[in-house]
Amino acid sequence: MRKRLSLRVFAPLCAAILLSCLVIWTIWGNTALMASSVTISGNQIPDSFSGFRIAQVSDLHNAEFGENNTELLQMLSENAPDIIVITGDLVDAGHTDIDIALNFVNEAVQIAPVYYVTGNHEASLPQYDEFKVALERIGTTVLEDRAIQLQRGSEQIMLIRLSDPDFTMKGDIFGESSSMFCTKLESLTDSKSSYTILLSHRPELFETYINCGVDLVFSGHAHGGQFRLPFIGGLIAPDQGLFPRYDAGLYTEGSTNMVVSRGLGNSIIPFRFNNRPEIVFVELSAG
Repeated sequence: MRKRLSLRVFAPLCAAILLSCLVIWTIWGNTALMASSVTISGNQIPDSFSGFRIAQVSDLHNAEFGENNTELLQMLSENAPDIIVITGDLVDAGHTDIDIALNFVNEAVQIAPVYYVTGNHEASLPQYDEFKVALERIGTTVLEDRAIQLQRGSEQIMLIRLSDPDFTMKGDIFGESSSMFCTKLESLTDSKSSYTILLSHRPELFETYINCGVDLVFSGHAHGGQFRLPFIGGLIAPDQGLFPRYDAGLYTEGSTNMVVSRGLGNSIIPFRFNNRPEIVFVELSAG
């Protein structure tokens, strides 16, 4: 009787402890910022850009890591990037706090030049035009469907930014996004000799980036698949559905590399599992 009673008490107690540990671990995993490092090598990378460091911030969605994002800014500063690229969804259209975004960028531009690309949430933001003006006033380079040259000595690389397709169309029932992006890229990549870096929020368009001859893509949007399962990867991602093909990390096909950030914040699903928020640091290596 005592043995049976002790088992009846012990089993629920163990379950409660395990559940508590899981909840604590999940909460920690949503706030424990981490840095991921990637090295990109290639013969097309100019020698003077070997060692060039790019920090990628994606899908912040108004999140804060430390008061006024001090933890996020400290991690950026400690890794000493040459430039910082923001690949969309800096704000969240569902619960917008523009001040959080602007305060973060205002400090980030003191660390390195900041280049910004919109995401689908900016496309749904009624006050996007005012937000863009404020970003530019701070010192952010907002590139809308145009390319610029980054110079080091006598050598240069091309940095291209594409607006999120939601600025032009809502939904993509007939697959227009791919052809639209391809047309834009063909009009911008006029120098075949330049190493091209593309900032685009959408990783699901990887095949388009390959076909257009882009060398390196920085993307986000997938939130790492939101819930990451051991040996499987992400569970679900916007515009890719269940078990997304491009959820996080480095993807390579031919001469095209795509870095997909797991991002920092959350949106429709308010938490992530086994999927810590990250900043990605990419270093270029010539040869």
